[in-house]
Amino acid sequence: MTLPLTSHYRELFLRDVPLLDVRAPVEFAQGAFPNAHNLPLLTDTERHDVGLRYNEQGQPAAIELGHSLVGGRTREARLRGWLQWCERHPDGHLYCFRGGMRSGLVQEWLADAGRPIPRVQGGYKAMRRFLLESLEKTASTIPLVLLSGRTGTGKTRVIEQLDDAVDLEGLARHRGSAFGRRPGGQPSQIDFENALAIRLLRLQARQEADGPRPVVLEDESKLVGHRLVPPVLFTNMKAAPRVFIEESLESRVQVTLEDYVVEPLVEYTEHHGAEQALPRLGAELLASLDRIRNRLGGARHQELRYMLTAALEVQARTGSADAHRGWIEALLAEYYDPLYDHALRRQGDMGAPLFVGCRNEVLAFLQQLASGPLPSTGRSR
Repeated sequence: MTLPLTSHYRELFLRDVPLLDVRAPVEFAQGAFPNAHNLPLLTDTERHDVGLRYNEQGQPAAIELGHSLVGGRTREARLRGWLQWCERHPDGHLYCFRGGMRSGLVQEWLADAGRPIPRVQGGYKAMRRFLLESLEKTASTIPLVLLSGRTGTGKTRVIEQLDDAVDLEGLARHRGSAFGRRPGGQPSQIDFENALAIRLLRLQARQEADGPRPVVLEDESKLVGHRLVPPVLFTNMKAAPRVFIEESLESRVQVTLEDYVVEPLVEYTEHHGAEQALPRLGAELLASLDRIRNRLGGARHQELRYMLTAALEVQARTGSADAHRGWIEALLAEYYDPLYDHALRRQGDMGAPLFVGCRNEVLAFLQQLASGPLPSTGRSR
């Protein structure tokens, strides 16, 4: 029986086809796809032992060891896991690193068990190469608009309401600032690039169907946390026209309170439980403040640290986050705003912005912009 094989990588990603990744866990951790699930043929230890046997005695001996390691009850248990996955994902596809021996063997076992599943030709390596090539092409040619504004103006809130947008901070799982760390950490650089490439691929497909339209990104630096924005995209971003959000300090304090305290507390609760959430959030906020000590100066750093500690104590007693407003307002005025002003001066003359307005006005402008081609001019400051 000829088992199904596919190399339609673009369709796999555009349709968000579930992928069964049978590589070892260590390989999966180094790089994977958003729609992939890891149910390995070999554990990390087994893969190491098989590789060692291959280097010492050659392929036939390595294959023999692999079959002995994954036989009997071990084989039955892993086969049950694959069959259950196939039951949940009837449209799923299968791959290993190169789409060869490991995924081929699992495909045969599944077919023998009455569950034939398509195998991806070339495996992870071919799909990763396809995404890198797609990213290089799309990121350099897709029309962009950058969304700029001071910390707390709610740029991400606008991004989240647009169909033609890329949330770099969401993909990188980081808010892009000294206080931007999130529970669970960041994805690997490879995972970040894969997710970004898939997002751009889908936006490109929309443009092919509906015509060209600008894609909105937040005005980021080269790094979002510790994840590097691909240079080809960053070059395109630097040349893109900008839209600026302007909000009152009071509004920015509210948004920053939600972004730095309220929403992270929910995430810490989900990851660590209610009892550990606030202590862990407090430790991270204090550590973030300590990381910018030199910019604040020793005395001011200590004052803000006292304000933050007091706010955490009030929050622990009352459940209210309002006491955080004091140190947040000071942080915006004394740390983030000077950084923003310095960055604008370094960028020099960028020409007139496409539009300047409050968050709601900017959202309305960008939604209107999405209905037609990118204009060459717009309302400026």
